[in-house]
Amino acid sequence: MDESLIATINKLQDALAPLGGGSSSPVDLPQITVLGSQSSGKSSVLENIVGRDFLPRGTGIVTRRPLVLQLINRRASVKPQSDLLDINTTSENGKASENNADEWGEFLHLPNKKFYNFEEIRREIVRETDAKTGKNLGISPVPINLRIYSPHVLTLTLVDLPGLTKVPVGDQPKDIEKQIRDMVMKFISKPNAIILSVNASNTDLANSDGLKLAREVDPEGSRTIGVLTKVDLMDDGTDVIDILAGRVIPLRFGYVPVINRGQKDIESNKTIRDALIDERNFFEGHPSYKAKAHYCGTPYLAKKLNGILLHHIKGTLPDIKMRIEHSLKKYQSELSMLGPEMAESPASIALNMITNFSKDYNGILSGEAKELSSQELSGGARISFVFHEIFKNGINSLDPFDQIKDGDIRTIMHNTSGSAPSLFVGTQAFEVLVKQQIHRMEEPSVRCINLIFDELVRILSQIISQQQYSRYPGLKEQLSQYFIQFLREELIPTTKFVTDIIQAEETYVNTAHPDLLKGSQAMAIVEDKFHPKPQVAIDPKSGKPLPPSQQNQHPPQSTSPGPKEDSNGFFGGFFSSKNKKRLQSMEAPPPVLRATGTMSERETMETEVIKLLISSYYNIVKRTVADVVPKAIMLKLIVRSKEEIQKELLEKLYNSPDLADLVKENELTVQKRKECVRMVEVLRNASEIVSSV
Repeated sequence: MDESLIATINKLQDALAPLGGGSSSPVDLPQITVLGSQSSGKSSVLENIVGRDFLPRGTGIVTRRPLVLQLINRRASVKPQSDLLDINTTSENGKASENNADEWGEFLHLPNKKFYNFEEIRREIVRETDAKTGKNLGISPVPINLRIYSPHVLTLTLVDLPGLTKVPVGDQPKDIEKQIRDMVMKFISKPNAIILSVNASNTDLANSDGLKLAREVDPEGSRTIGVLTKVDLMDDGTDVIDILAGRVIPLRFGYVPVINRGQKDIESNKTIRDALIDERNFFEGHPSYKAKAHYCGTPYLAKKLNGILLHHIKGTLPDIKMRIEHSLKKYQSELSMLGPEMAESPASIALNMITNFSKDYNGILSGEAKELSSQELSGGARISFVFHEIFKNGINSLDPFDQIKDGDIRTIMHNTSGSAPSLFVGTQAFEVLVKQQIHRMEEPSVRCINLIFDELVRILSQIISQQQYSRYPGLKEQLSQYFIQFLREELIPTTKFVTDIIQAEETYVNTAHPDLLKGSQAMAIVEDKFHPKPQVAIDPKSGKPLPPSQQNQHPPQSTSPGPKEDSNGFFGGFFSSKNKKRLQSMEAPPPVLRATGTMSERETMETEVIKLLISSYYNIVKRTVADVVPKAIMLKLIVRSKEEIQKELLEKLYNSPDLADLVKENELTVQKRKECVRMVEVLRNASEIVSSV
């Protein structure tokens, strides 16, 4: 069961390998990432775990691409050999060779090819690295996947990362340190990565670049395990006991001390088998380590890593399953939105887009949009807001008396009565004034049309911002232009209709309107205001009015502050009686003659009557306009656009001679589709793998 779990993760790693293993992969797999400074002994640790010599060696950056190393324990064909140290060696041309039929490597990029010669594996890693990075020591985040089958390994997955470096060497780019750091961070910052931090024990642990980076992403040390190399190179009398006891920099999984082959050992062809025997002897014979020798060395490290990885996989597998399914659904829905590659005729594509657009447009206006937002009003709801909040309040806020002053009413009364002063309140003066004010409603009504136009264009933007429309940018652009052009054409009759409504109100003032205040009522209200009826005294005992003789005992005080009749006539002392010369010479009236002076009581009363009537009629018209203008806009612009837009777009677009050019797919869409097809394929494969667990 345990082996199959690691095998499942290995299969997933292979399945997700086309995604490059970096941040583009939607699934974060549990893996052990090997991290350390250049020349800290990372490669040697890995070779010791595998038990074979297969990694490129040399000075400078040797590992320039991540190496995903999948170790698979496979029984030997002749006799089972469980111990890591039992490697058969045969002499070939006097040189030790460990090649045998039970151990081989396979690369993901070379399917079905088995490498029994581990020298060839090394050459293939170098060749494949150069293929991606060039020979100038550059680096690449695209991993190489290598699988090693052997009876001497524990099933394990490790990712070998480039060693951290400080100074560029040779042709390396100047920012090589940053490039390596960024790449390493991408791998180790994933929550499911276990960090294997390799540190040379003959240097101060506090200066370890590997541990410093591990600390950045794992400050608690909860997913970091330390490896201490070069223990045998420490000065006499010094050891790493304090570090192992967690007294220096504690890590949850602790530290394991190991000994690798030195450069001299490699040059003298010392086998890893011999190196592992020497390692065991060193720890068992060292005074500081012999008590805990079974917790030291490479075999213990491999066993510990196997246990950690298994435990980690068990904990994360349900989440991995969920993530794969979630990502698969996401990419499948994106792929269906992008649609299949263009197999349809241009006419069919145009017809589809026009039909979908008309359907969406009608749906949004009717409040049947596919996605109804709970965050903001949209579509038809915004139009309703324009009609019932903005326009209605705009009309209601019009006040006739912010433009008509009492003096203006007085002047118009004189002008409309002609040469003889009128005996009664003039209907004509009322009509002139009311028409002037009704005309003011035209501007907010036209403004309302423009606001609705803006809202319809907003609906257009809302619809064409959907993924399906961006697939054909040319067609989308043309559709948008024709839609706006159609709306602009419809604005002309709509505006004419609305202005005709206002002009009709202006042309005919319906003084017989049932809601209009009657002239006699207005006169009575004003009369009562200026000449209130005297209060009738009530007998407090009987509650009946007192007889007239007693009423007169308290003559009512005149409460009317109304102006007294002016003896100087309508034009209020235009010619002063003191200036007798001007009176006698009878000078001609001035070029501009205004009614001035204090208004007589009669004038004031007439003005008040007209104001009451204007106010009454104006309120009637306001109600009518606030009701009828939205209906007119609805009829002429909104409903017409709903009914005619499909026909209009079909006429303009469907028969367009440039239709073939318009339905060219967006480059971005083509790229996205390829990406989605790749992701769906990879994730389907991954989904099948995890479903089998």
